[in-house]
Parts: sequence; structure tokens; C-alpha cells
Amino acid sequence: MTTPVHDDIATLFCLKGAFALVTGGASKLGYDASAILAAAGANVAVTSRDPDKARDAAARLADAYGVETLGLPLDHTLMDSVTGAVDAMARWSDGRIDILVNNGGGGSGRSTARLFERDPADIDAMIRTNLVGPIYCCREAGRLMARRRAGRIVNIASVAAHVGRDRAVYDRNGLAGQPVDYAAAKAGILGLTRDLAAYLAPQGIRVNAISPGGFERSDMPEGFVADYSRLTALGRMGRDGLDLKGAVLFLASDASGYVTGQELIVDGGFTMWR
Repeated sequence: MTTPVHDDIATLFCLKGAFALVTGGASKLGYDASAILAAAGANVAVTSRDPDKARDAAARLADAYGVETLGLPLDHTLMDSVTGAVDAMARWSDGRIDILVNNGGGGSGRSTARLFERDPADIDAMIRTNLVGPIYCCREAGRLMARRRAGRIVNIASVAAHVGRDRAVYDRNGLAGQPVDYAAAKAGILGLTRDLAAYLAPQGIRVNAISPGGFERSDMPEGFVADYSRLTALGRMGRDGLDLKGAVLFLASDASGYVTGQELIVDGGFTMWR
């Protein structure tokens, strides 16, 4: 006997006709976010610093999910670039941004991750890329949402905002490690999320955050994957193409209609297990 799918399931998670903007949406976790929104029926604009990557990702999404897509160049550390990207999306979407996934970030720079030797220019760039840029995107996308008195913002933070790292895990596997300025920026994203949620609630806009843990990549040393997995309650790192998608869909859809100012940690138990 086949169990019918209840109408509530389809309704709560359906994004048909919505317009979503995913910064850094052309690869890795950003592409996963773009893909699940498209699978739920949203029309998706993806950004990248590389215009060709943005266009290629948009084309793949359109082919896979049959929705309208748009690839946009964006350097979200520059206000003019953010304004230009949001304006271009508004022309494409008839003035709508229903969902913003603020995923753009990363980048440690060329200098060491060790604070005492770290190039101050790399510290500045890290903060701009992982905190200032997302604020700019919230400002410009939020402006369009406020006009319609509706919208959902999902900021991508990190477990780095919660825990200090054992640098020995990186050292023995030949990795540069995490700069403390990255942790500072991601902690800022959590503060941004809470206060922006309060600020935008009167305009009908919900703001939440996702903090991913480590996700396994093909270029990671096997020893690091094993070490990280041993530090994680579920005994493994996150999986691209799967483990972030449910959290993004939940916070971008009506399934989380009474949720704002919150953080969803997607880390396999890394931050709670000792």
C-alpha cells in the first residue's frame, strides 16, 4: 500500500514562483543551496566573482530543474558591485527578491594563518569578505524585501563562531589552518542575524543563520578527514550535495514561518561533543 504524501508537506516546502538570490552560489555549499531552492520551484540567481562560473552554474540549474535562472558577477566586498547585482536581479525578477542566501565568503589570503605573522591586509580582506560583504547584501536585498513587506534571509555562518580550534590537527596534516579573523567574522554573522531579524521583523522579513561544520573535499588530506571525523559525534565530515540542503530549504520556506533570529548548526555534533 502506497502512503499518500500529505498536502501540508508539499505546501510548506514549495517555493514555486519565488525568486532567490544565492551569493557565491556557483560552487560547493553555495551551489547546493541554489540546487535545493531550484528543486523546490524557485527561480534562482547565482553569483560569483567569475562571471563565466556564475553563468555556467545558472545554466546547469536551469537544465536540471526547469526553472528560470540568472548568473551574475559579484564582488560583495564592493558596494557598487552589490548594488549592480541586486539591480540586475530586480530587472530580471520584476523587482522581487523573496529569498537571499548570503553564502559568499571564505578566502584566507596568501599569508600564514598564524596571527602574529599574519599580514594585516589579509586580516582586513577576511573581515570584508566574510562580514562586511554579507552586510552589504542584506542591506540591498533587504531594501527590496521591505518594499513588499516579505522575505527570507539565510546567512551562512560557521561552527568557527562557537569553538576554538586545535591547530595541531591542521599542523600534522600540512594544512594552513583557520585564521582567528575568520572566526571573528563568522561570529559577527551571528550577531548580524539576531539584530537584523529584530530590525526587519516589522517589515515581515525573517532572518536566520546556518552554521556548517567541516565538509569533506577531494583535496583534503586523508589524515585530516580522519582526525576531523574523530572529533565529530556522527563520525564523519559533511557531504556536499546532501547535508546542507535540508537546512537551507527549511529556513527559506514556509516550513520555518515562525522562526526568526535563530541559528541552525549543521555539523554532525562537532560543537557539542567532547
